[in-house]
Amino acid sequence: MIDTHAHLNFSDFEKDYPEVIKRSQQEGVEKIINVGTKFDTSKKAIELANKFSCLYASVGLHPIYVLDEKTDIKEYQEIAKDKKVVAIGEIGLDYYHQEDKEIKDKQKEVFSLFLNLAKKESLPVILHCRGSKDKPTDAYQDILKIEGLNKIRGVIHCFTANWQIAKRFLEKDFFIGFTGIITFASELNEVVRKVPLERILTETDCPFLAPHPFRGRRNEPAYVKYVLEKIAEIKEISFNEVEKQTRANAYKLFSF
Repeated sequence: MIDTHAHLNFSDFEKDYPEVIKRSQQEGVEKIINVGTKFDTSKKAIELANKFSCLYASVGLHPIYVLDEKTDIKEYQEIAKDKKVVAIGEIGLDYYHQEDKEIKDKQKEVFSLFLNLAKKESLPVILHCRGSKDKPTDAYQDILKIEGLNKIRGVIHCFTANWQIAKRFLEKDFFIGFTGIITFASELNEVVRKVPLERILTETDCPFLAPHPFRGRRNEPAYVKYVLEKIAEIKEISFNEVEKQTRANAYKLFSF
């Protein structure tokens, strides 16, 4: 099993990340990608990746933080050259708390900078996308319109939109990342069922989005198995088939 999106680089795991990593390995999690959301958490992801052979890193600026730091793309480019960095992200658009057009435009501007960085460093991207409260697919639609997304590899992580949106990402050769949300949000069953297994990645997004039966608790990489179990249940195939194929998918995208 592979957790393609975790945040052991967050303060939530500061006191016990070695034990969390050990538990994940005992459960059969082979590799974990810790994903940066700012410059400091990106550096922390690299630091952890160089301490543990099972850990890898992704560097990027989460869209909700585009006003919190002056984006120096050269600094990100420098750390992206580390041998344990396998992706640029998480980057993208998030309109959930944003009604201001100026902020949305800033998100798009920063997003384009990181897409260019991914192209320069020949790295895939990990996309974050969250629509507004009254239009849950608007950010997804805007991402799909961005020209820089063409001819780039990547995954749309923590996918929560509909099948029509998923199909458009698949047409761009993107992978679809599913989290523990699928264990309690039946409206995603159709998407999980229709997305080809060859295009699915499994993730926890820990410490967030703990799957059933751990909802409300801190999530961790060991719980990625519940995501695989739910995919197997929805697709009516074996857990082993899901594990084997999603593992191969992660290797294909991130070139471990």
